[in-house]
Parts: sequence; C-alpha cells; structure tokens
Amino acid sequence: MSERADALGRLRIRPYDPRRAADRAAVLDICLKTGDAGADATGTYADPRELTERYAAPYLDLEPGLAFVAEGPEGGDVVGYVLGAADTRDFAARFAARESSLSRAARAEHAAGMLLPEIAAFPAHLHVDLLPAAQGRGGGRMLVETLLDALRAAGVPGVHLSVDPRNTGALAFYPRLGFAEPRPTVFTRALSTTAHPTDPAA
Repeated sequence: MSERADALGRLRIRPYDPRRAADRAAVLDICLKTGDAGADATGTYADPRELTERYAAPYLDLEPGLAFVAEGPEGGDVVGYVLGAADTRDFAARFAARESSLSRAARAEHAAGMLLPEIAAFPAHLHVDLLPAAQGRGGGRMLVETLLDALRAAGVPGVHLSVDPRNTGALAFYPRLGFAEPRPTVFTRALSTTAHPTDPAA
C-alpha cells in the first residue's frame, strides 16, 4: 500500500514524485529543519548541503521508489517524509560514487559509517522526519509503515536505523513500532511478518 491517510483526514502519505520540484524542495527543507536531533539545524551549517547531501538528496536520486511524503489534506504542503535504501551496502557504494557538493573523502567517510554490523540480517535502512507542527497525528507511524510495506514487497528481510542519542522522542518512538534495540541507539526490525504495530501518537 503506497498511500495512507489518518482517520481524520489531516495527513496523507503518498509516494515522492521526482517530477515535482516542490517535493524535492520540501524534503530538503524538512531535513534541515529537523536535522539537529529533531530540532532546527538552520544556521548550524554554513552550507546546508553538508546535511542534505548526506541524509536526503542521495535517497531521492538513488532510491526514489523508497521515498514517501506526508502532506496535508487535499494536496496540502509536504510536512514530513521517509527515505529508505533496500540494500545498505549497495547504497553506500553508490553514495560514495555519486558526485555532490561533498568531497570524495567526505562521501567515503559517510558511506563507511553506513556499514553497521546489523546490515547482515537487516540490510535496509531508513530516515524519517516530520516538522514539529505535524507531529502527534500518527504521521511518523504511517510513514514508517508505508516504507516497511514497500520493503516487504521487494523481499527485504529486515531494516535497521541509528538514532542520535539526544533525540529522546525518536528513541521512544521506534520501540512502539516493533523495533528492537540490540545496542544503544541502533534499532532493527525483521520484515517477515505483515503485522503492523500501531501508535496513534507518533
């Protein structure tokens, strides 16, 4: 299922559309506005691409089919997104080779950081972000579940992610969605089941 909506129609989840310049602009903007452990990172970077070229733009370019956005009713503004990579090892190699504003060395360093031990059993990974005004409506849960459905359909056995230890909201959020924490700030979830834990407050 590639689209979802909350019971009150306040949020709709749909696939990212590479043809819509506004979609890309919104994802990059949200990445920046949530890039400091969930808080606004505007002003933290002299060049915002130091953040967006690590955590947003490459996913839109390299894995657009695993990008989904949350928008308000009737085609409202994009207020959140989830981005994923089905095969982290492959994605890391493509990330390092992709030309961007980051130096070759910076790309290689970031790519190496993706190669967590968890990718052996949980090869996919994800990033999800919602603007503060859109939180508390179930959008985070809907975004993650939409991506998990897409990964299951692709036959991916599991997904992992890492969380900034300062982001206490995220640390509490993922266990409510059925993710385990095999080591501090790293979360995993097997995708062999179709059960969907719910968390209306996400």
